[in-house]
Amino acid sequence: MASKTVEHEKLSVKQIAKAIDAPEAFTAKILQVLSKHKVLSSLKGPYGGFFIEPYQLERPVINIVNAVDGLAVFKECGLGLKQCSENHPCPMHNEYKLVRDKLLTTFEETTIAKLVSTLNEGAAYVNNLIGKRA
Repeated sequence: MASKTVEHEKLSVKQIAKAIDAPEAFTAKILQVLSKHKVLSSLKGPYGGFFIEPYQLERPVINIVNAVDGLAVFKECGLGLKQCSENHPCPMHNEYKLVRDKLLTTFEETTIAKLVSTLNEGAAYVNNLIGKRA
């Protein structure tokens, strides 16, 4: 969807679900959540659909993670232990914390525009979506 921003193209749930090979109902729910969190935009009606506005491309990927799953994964124990903390670490705490913190930083520093650029360069793909080859 973000790669269609330049063309001002709006996509239907059906088009998006097909492109990412996901069930329509699931896709619709995710799109509603992302729209509610202003990660993407939507318009109803015959010329409506889902789309990403240029300013939304500059938002970090962490906004998507937060909208869909929340940020608890970046605070939780890698083994799922409730009592794990800096003062009472589990056996995986220090190693998991390094990876978890790096992933958080990556999501905070990577914009949606960067993902689109990688896709358009052909350096990555998303299921049925194929980036523009140079």
